[in-house]
Amino acid sequence: TLLSASSVGLSATFLSTQVFNANTAELICHHQVPVNQRFPKEGWVEEDPREILESVHECVERTCEKLQQLNVDVSNIKAVGVTNQRETTVVWDKETGEPLYNAIGESPPPPSEMVASGFSKPYQVFWLDLRTQSTVERLISKTPGRNKNHFKNQTGLPISTYFSAVKLRWMLDNVDEVRRAVLAGRALFGTVDSWIIWCLTGGKDGGVHCTDVSNASRTMLFNIHTMEWDSELCRYFDVPMEILPDIRSSSEIYGYMVSSDRKCGSLAGVPISGCLGDQSAALVGQTCLQEGQAKNTYGTGCFLLRNTGTKPVMSDHGLLTTVAYKLGKDAPACYALEGSVAIAGAMVQWLKDNMGIVKSSSEIESLAAAAGTSYGCYFVPAFSGLYAPYWEPSARGIICGLTQFTNKSHLAFAALEAVCFQTREIVDAMNQDSGVPLMQMQVDGGMTSNRLLMQLQADILCMPVVRPLMSETTSLGAAMAAGAAKGVDVWNLSPDHVVPVTSEKFQPQINPEESEFRYARWKKAVQRAMNWETSEPSSPGTAPLYLRSRSQVVLHLLTCLTALVLF
Repeated sequence: TLLSASSVGLSATFLSTQVFNANTAELICHHQVPVNQRFPKEGWVEEDPREILESVHECVERTCEKLQQLNVDVSNIKAVGVTNQRETTVVWDKETGEPLYNAIGESPPPPSEMVASGFSKPYQVFWLDLRTQSTVERLISKTPGRNKNHFKNQTGLPISTYFSAVKLRWMLDNVDEVRRAVLAGRALFGTVDSWIIWCLTGGKDGGVHCTDVSNASRTMLFNIHTMEWDSELCRYFDVPMEILPDIRSSSEIYGYMVSSDRKCGSLAGVPISGCLGDQSAALVGQTCLQEGQAKNTYGTGCFLLRNTGTKPVMSDHGLLTTVAYKLGKDAPACYALEGSVAIAGAMVQWLKDNMGIVKSSSEIESLAAAAGTSYGCYFVPAFSGLYAPYWEPSARGIICGLTQFTNKSHLAFAALEAVCFQTREIVDAMNQDSGVPLMQMQVDGGMTSNRLLMQLQADILCMPVVRPLMSETTSLGAAMAAGAAKGVDVWNLSPDHVVPVTSEKFQPQINPEESEFRYARWKKAVQRAMNWETSEPSSPGTAPLYLRSRSQVVLHLLTCLTALVLF
């Protein structure tokens, strides 16, 4: 009998379901649908949670149809796992089942979409949405010494726009519907996993309101030592604890799929038994289950996680300490050091949409390969500040080292190098915090299909880079957690039984001296990008660099040159 585990995954741009063979980890079939994003204001990115739920229903049903076309009985699906963007925040009414507002954004949209989009209904608030900056400043001002790391020992996190508690605080301060529902005792809060699990297990008719430790650890309301919601943190953010979901392990039966309005009927009665934030799911899917193993996911941004075992390692070098997973009620929690790069694939998108240097994202590899070098050009994509290891919101994007010889191929090469340099900075910080150098990097995510990028990464890290041939490692991790849950028991995650993932290895091809020289120049460029943004108001109508078109950027450069001549 074929025993399968299915996963439901939400990324920045699409929602998908995959079905895996629990014996071989083989992907049997999948279906995905795009996620519709709205851009009501500059720096805001939102989605409607009701559309997310409809997409879940559609994906589940289409995937089951595809299984039947392969002559696979849907009853072989023994468990469902959920994986999601960890910081995306939803608040809904437990009596009506309707969202009250919802979440905060993945990345700034192209200007044309900004103009075309309207704001009419409640939506989700994603992780790279910038609307909460003033909320963060106010919260930091309440701490002794205005210290953004005041709660880092409890949470592993700095006070930042990045995390869910700040977004929830913004909703409570700015959305009347949310505030009234909280006061009336009708509101429930959760990250997207909580919303999906609650809906799929019955919603207002008995749905299970829960989250796992990997998602809870990204809210800033969770104590990573006690593994519970922290009353001191909740008082600080002024969040009532009764709206928070129950905290569960990443691998246990939370509830069972319920068919509602003839939706998801194919999986009615199947346990939902795995839940992991997307980066934790990728860590599990890459089988980085031993202390010292690390993976980097290359998507819109980059997320590098290093497994530190059962003891949290506090970073002195700008990294986050997070709960990686807890694979069972009685299993120990495992922790990770994490570094995030805000702009990776989004930089390629910027070169395409804003600058017109390429017509499609896939062209970046051939364009960069045509030059084979950046010719001394360095690109620091700090469009909305720098994340790990700097956490410097005042930084802004720069391109430096330009000469008359520089062309678009050199710029394309510099963009790919920038992704690799940012990753190198995080690896260096992790090595310093852990005291043990990383020997090999495992990678996944959409950008890893770019072979030039992978080779550059191996060269800049001076270590092998290992890419799995099966790209859906995040969904695989959620399926593994679901299949391994007690009461399901179709997937064995003990080190002796984990199925190895078939991979391709990229070895460094340049000498370490050249790598170090290029890296030193990159660090110099980063310093040029620092302290750029000030509190001074910008001119009316002035857009930030990441929203400017090619003609705007050229005009800005000409204006600067004119100023240089005049003065």
